[in-house]
Amino acid sequence: MNWTQLLKSEIESTYTTTAGLLDRVDPDSLDWKPESGDNWMTVGQLLRHIANACGAGCRGFVTGDWGLPPGVKLEDLSPEETMLPPAEKMPGIESVAEARKLLSEDQTIALQMIDQAGENDLATREMAAPWAPGVARVLGRHLLQMVQHLEQHKGQLFYYLKLQGKPVSTVDLWGQP
Repeated sequence: MNWTQLLKSEIESTYTTTAGLLDRVDPDSLDWKPESGDNWMTVGQLLRHIANACGAGCRGFVTGDWGLPPGVKLEDLSPEETMLPPAEKMPGIESVAEARKLLSEDQTIALQMIDQAGENDLATREMAAPWAPGVARVLGRHLLQMVQHLEQHKGQLFYYLKLQGKPVSTVDLWGQP
């Protein structure tokens, strides 16, 4: 299996199961967050983050477009500015329907970036992530980590649903065998 096949397979599986979990979210629970601990996103903030957790990062790695305002360059930002803000400062989402739409768009972007990069660049083009400037990896590895980023937050949504008493199981987390 090559990078293109691996990434597209992982994207298909991850986005499909994530969309299935979105179907379990109660539209009235967007302000909910776990009661104990610090720096938890609300469901609405988590859905916003999930909706651009992979494709946007893939675009950044492939094209250099990290979604910054015009005139702002990534290399001009401090390390603190390249990290996510604390949960209370993160944007939320207006509805589960909006999250589904944005998730679908993010999947399209991720798939387009794989095609745009091409197998040769996925396998040979080395670069460092903005948040780890001293660690160069091949492009395919970075894009796989973006899929894993979505996987991680999909798991977070799964546990949010469990904590809310929703009937979710391993199949909801990993998809059909």
